Amino acid sequence: MIKTAFAYWDKRIAPVFDTTQLVHVVAHESEQVVWETLESLPENPLVQKALKLVELGIQTLVCGAISRPLHGVVTAYGIRVVPFVAGDLRDVVRAWLDGNPDLDAFAMPGCRGQARRRFRGTHEGAPEVNTMIPRGRRNENT
Repeated sequence: MIKTAFAYWDKRIAPVFDTTQLVHVVAHESEQVVWETLESLPENPLVQKALKLVELGIQTLVCGAISRPLHGVVTAYGIRVVPFVAGDLRDVVRAWLDGNPDLDAFAMPGCRGQARRRFRGTHEGAPEVNTMIPRGRRNENT
């Protein structure tokens, strides 16, 4: 049985996991839901959120935005993070169970493609890419 946690707020995926107080936990086998429940998360410190996910036996966290420090703590506990997801909770859960592991159709605005891969890559051993150009300066590489 696999347990997936979906950051929850007002019947939707919570926009920011760092401030999320609830997760919708779905235990499933293949595409079939075995059981679902809503669980509370501690507010502070952020590491307590990760420890609660571990306590619940979560293998994957589906969430909206997540800070790099919290992402690092959650993944250090062996939990896969699928960040920058937005939308109706039921629609996202159904897509997840239907086998869409990256949920690209539910990417937060501005987080499709490159932005999602760039964030993920910084936590998988790939070098971080600085895409910011200081105001008033030209990027000499373009």
